[in-house]
Amino acid sequence: MTIELESIVRTESTEPKRISLAVTGMSCAACSTRVERKLNKIDGVTASVNYATGVATIDAVGEITAEQLCAEVDATGFGASPMTDRTEPVGSAPEDAAVRDLLRRLVVALMAFFPLADLSVMFATIPSTRFTGWQLVLTVLALPVVVWSAAPFHRKAFANAKARAASMDTLVSVGVLTATLWSLDTMFLHPNRSGPAPDGVWAAIWASDAIYLEVAAGVTAFVLAGRYFEAKAKRSAGSALRALAALGAREVTVLTRDDREMRVPIGELVEGQRFVVRPGETIATDGLVVSGESSVDASAMTGESIPVDVHAGRSVIGGTTALTGRLIVEAAAVGADTKLSGMIRLVEQAQTGKARMQRVADRVSAVFVPFVFLITAATFVTWLITGSGAGRAGAAALAVLVVACPCALGLAIPTALMVASGRGAQLGIFIKGHQTLEATRDVDTVVLDKTGTVTNGAMSVVAVIEHESFDTAAVLRLAGAVEAASEHAVAAAITRHARDLIGTLPAVESFEALPGLGARGVVDGHRVLVGRSRLFDDQGIGIPPETNRAVRQQERSGRTVVLVAVDGTVVAVIAVADTVKETAAAAIARLHRLGLRVMMFTGDNAYAAQSVADEIGIDEVVAELLPEGKVELIARMQEQGRRVVMVGDGINDGAALATADLGMAIGAGTDVAIAAADVILVREDLGAVADAIELAHATLRTIKGNLVWAFGYNVVAIPVAALGLLNPLIAGAAMAFSSFFVVSNSLRLRRVRFDR
Repeated sequence: MTIELESIVRTESTEPKRISLAVTGMSCAACSTRVERKLNKIDGVTASVNYATGVATIDAVGEITAEQLCAEVDATGFGASPMTDRTEPVGSAPEDAAVRDLLRRLVVALMAFFPLADLSVMFATIPSTRFTGWQLVLTVLALPVVVWSAAPFHRKAFANAKARAASMDTLVSVGVLTATLWSLDTMFLHPNRSGPAPDGVWAAIWASDAIYLEVAAGVTAFVLAGRYFEAKAKRSAGSALRALAALGAREVTVLTRDDREMRVPIGELVEGQRFVVRPGETIATDGLVVSGESSVDASAMTGESIPVDVHAGRSVIGGTTALTGRLIVEAAAVGADTKLSGMIRLVEQAQTGKARMQRVADRVSAVFVPFVFLITAATFVTWLITGSGAGRAGAAALAVLVVACPCALGLAIPTALMVASGRGAQLGIFIKGHQTLEATRDVDTVVLDKTGTVTNGAMSVVAVIEHESFDTAAVLRLAGAVEAASEHAVAAAITRHARDLIGTLPAVESFEALPGLGARGVVDGHRVLVGRSRLFDDQGIGIPPETNRAVRQQERSGRTVVLVAVDGTVVAVIAVADTVKETAAAAIARLHRLGLRVMMFTGDNAYAAQSVADEIGIDEVVAELLPEGKVELIARMQEQGRRVVMVGDGINDGAALATADLGMAIGAGTDVAIAAADVILVREDLGAVADAIELAHATLRTIKGNLVWAFGYNVVAIPVAALGLLNPLIAGAAMAFSSFFVVSNSLRLRRVRFDR
């Protein structure tokens, strides 16, 4: 495992500029659609408003400011403010306050509703129980609910009316006020409906003595209960992002010029400044270890539980935790330029966009509320025309009014995306947008780059075949000492292996690098030569037949081979190769179980590529490819109807990642690869590829379930209510439950498990 994650690209663009607003007061998808339309009417503005997250994402051209955009939102009857910088740890006090306010109003509503409902039923079914002032008792119980508890609905309905619009709050407010005013009129002004009555339909209305105070209170209580649990669930859905933001340190111990330690707020840390990390502390920002050694827990960032050892010269990521020794780190990036900030932006980007299916749901929600009012009026009139009394007609119309719920439509998709992106972040999978999830729907082919993706991307000694007069330790002691003075990748691998095996290496004298061939020097009085077979031919050193056979055998396995000679005699063969990641074989097996065709593209030679493929179970390999060759092959497969996932990490993978239907970049890869990819896999475990695909599939299943419920609920519930088969109280409870069901179903993604 490694935590050397390269920078996540943040494209700074002045035209257009992106502005994010926190929008308050939205109660359903119709609200977000209205705000979105208002913003999109501004010249140079392209806006997307997400109801679930309460965020308006605006791409604006020209001199448009956040304040101007907020004013436009305010004009629609909602509130807006520029988003706080989510790259810093943020609190949730406003959200907590809103949840507490809903709870207080709900408690009052429930305390009044139950006695009100009991008394209303008793007075209606047993008129003899009515006593003097019974109307006042019902009124005293009902008014705190319909006035104070329902105040948020009334305020929003009034704001909607001023903006000549309607929303879910309008439906609730009109329903509650209609039931209340009708009941008060019946009890106090026309208790017996005496006096001349109009002719025709209105006679039935005039003759009714139905009282709906318990309905008004019950609907208020049920809707508040739905809003409360919905708000709690939405906070849970966004918990992963808040947890990610909270990883950042708030204070840091910096070193002054005279090496004194000083504790300062994280905002005062500047690039290039050195800071101290003690055991148990969070590493304040991305940087390079100057001195010290420690095990670092990066599980919150990468999803991997195994700590990694770091020492001088190794890079570290802000937000990870030092477990053991004390480190001195030089800050390489601060603030919005850190990897943690980049990850948070990726999660936010995935949560604030809109899927294609969401836009369809939004269009339905935009006309839904006016449609409900028309159905309500038609239901009331139809029941009266058929000869039913006003009580029956009013009950049916009221049921239609309160059972309708566009909220579920607005929450069905964004809550699932919100939870999925958060769950992905916990697993080290960062999804750039909703298009990524949609792109996984039909993928059938996974193309893997070899070096750095399937393999570790670093040369390692895989075999030492020594002459009988030398043991492995003796060979590596002499060869490692010579290669320690070289900068070649093969030399570095040999030196590292030698030091791991025997520790400190002796000094080399008369060192000479032989470019393209090897190196030589004197170690402990012995002349040591390390290099390719050609070097030995040039030096006139004979290579025994058995050594030649060993060289050919290793080369057929795709390994790089060097020979070691001591005092003019060949004593060993050292084979070096880029080793396969430990999890690669299991990951390939998982991809096969998902029914995916797995291929490997590489610029390496055919021997090396086939050796790796055989080791991990890949059936199809294309080797010795230039970057443009990868692009051509992917394009050709797409023309054949294949849906391709490309996984890579290098500069030469950028074009292929962009060409594929879905690009995945290994997190330790280059900026080019990360910028071109749709998904960033922070974990170097290749199993993250299968995790990302399974997470996307689970999210799509959840979205489908949510949409089936959201559309099906309204398709069934409204006709049932219009036919008079649904009590208004049950209608209110069903409406509140529909939104809660959608959000709760989405929350199941937090516990999604994979076939590992």
